[in-house]
Amino acid sequence: MTTEAMAREATGAEDSKGLGLFERYLTVWVILCIGAGIALGKFAPGVATFLDGLAIYVGDAPVVSIPIAVCLFFMMYPIMVKIDFAEVLKAGRNRRPVGLTLFVNWAIKPFTMYAISLFFLGVLFKGLIGPEAVDYVKMPFGLDLSLGDTYGVGTVVEKDGIRVLEVPLWRSYLAGCILLGIAPCTAMVLVWGFLARGNDGHTLVMVAINSLTMLFLYGPLGGFLLGVGRLPVPWQALLLSIGIYVALPLVAGYLSRKWIIAAKGEEWFRKKFLHLLTPITISALLVTLVLLFSFKGDVILSNPLTILWIAIPLFLQTVLIFWLAYGLSRLLRLSYEDAAPSAMIGASNHFEVAIATSTMLFGLSSGAALATVVGVLIEVPVMLMLVKICLGTQGWFAKES
Repeated sequence: MTTEAMAREATGAEDSKGLGLFERYLTVWVILCIGAGIALGKFAPGVATFLDGLAIYVGDAPVVSIPIAVCLFFMMYPIMVKIDFAEVLKAGRNRRPVGLTLFVNWAIKPFTMYAISLFFLGVLFKGLIGPEAVDYVKMPFGLDLSLGDTYGVGTVVEKDGIRVLEVPLWRSYLAGCILLGIAPCTAMVLVWGFLARGNDGHTLVMVAINSLTMLFLYGPLGGFLLGVGRLPVPWQALLLSIGIYVALPLVAGYLSRKWIIAAKGEEWFRKKFLHLLTPITISALLVTLVLLFSFKGDVILSNPLTILWIAIPLFLQTVLIFWLAYGLSRLLRLSYEDAAPSAMIGASNHFEVAIATSTMLFGLSSGAALATVVGVLIEVPVMLMLVKICLGTQGWFAKES
């Protein structure tokens, strides 16, 4: 299969098509989910509480929410099943754009996200969020702490008969931003690269490499930055989340792709099977978002600017990383076709993994989970803006020969 064909497969787009209906109006769907979630939390709070209670427990601690795990698996699996690792890795001969993308994603982006979020949430907006406001997050998996014990900046308290950690609310938001910053995009970036007329082969190579790199770097980086931020570092849960939400869909996607293509042929897989996954993926994402907002409705209604306080550092981080990668691409004399996806991959976030990890580590009702959802809210409009910037600056770069 050519890289052009693989790109159409991965993006779900044919030659003249860009964003599908869902992707184009993702911000609208998220806003509708905010409303539906708030309404559910206000008028039927028992429903969301019951669903969140369906969990796998270790001792008294709910470790994995079953409904969320199911939803997030079906958000991740379609991303992984679209990737033909054997083919795209053959295209990774140009080491400069690959090296640049890895450098920006893993050596720069996590730390700039931490610094920007800490400044805005912990200093500039701290008084607006509420310096005394607190959040209740899950007890770290594997720890047996007593009431009154401290862990990081958290204090063990009892809420609704369950021991939880009471942490400053702004630090909970910071945790969500950290989890977004260490999750390089492996899904929507295929669309952004396609719309920016970038090198499809390079984009696909980086999707495959980032999926594999996350297995090894997401946990250590996440644990380190959460620790620097004096937040609970539930290492066991962090590693478990990588296994459930990255490794499991990765293996399932790889094996099922091989089996389906062997049984039904590549044409059927690409034109029939992948299209069947679209409504499943959309439904899983929307259900997850409704559940998330059903627990945060009181926070949003009491302080409706909360989403704005979180969105500002996320927006600035996205733009900063884009221009950094784009500028370095020019210094390295990359072609425009390699420079555009290199910048897009760094700027965009893998919000599916971030949502999954935040709910597992800190709970469905945590501020960290809310912060990762804000990442979804701003993703499409910001990235479309950056696509237009790329298209308008093609003359800055040499063309592929």
